[in-house]
Amino acid sequence: MKFEMYQDKGGQFRFRLKAGNGENILKSEGYVVRASCKNGIDSVKMNADKDRRYVRLIAKNGEPYFNLKASNGRIIGTSETYSSKQACENGIRSVMNNAPIAVIEDLT
Repeated sequence: MKFEMYQDKGGQFRFRLKAGNGENILKSEGYVVRASCKNGIDSVKMNADKDRRYVRLIAKNGEPYFNLKASNGRIIGTSETYSSKQACENGIRSVMNNAPIAVIEDLT
């Protein structure tokens, strides 16, 4: 598992957490400054192992997904949607176990 830090078409910095199979598990909002994006990754690493930081939600299409929140309640990452609640829980467990030790690949 790794974090990829990149710049989007609008020039904002973003990160995504990718599983070993290349699937995106978590993505960030856009940041104006690269350092803020790095701070977002650090926040994910610090909060990932705390189940209470995960908010389980249902998308408009009925598929489950989750947000990871910082201690201040701000969303620091949003997952992709999943085919089932169990798959969503598996995604959360993967983030909990792997994000704190994931390497950062800077694609900017």
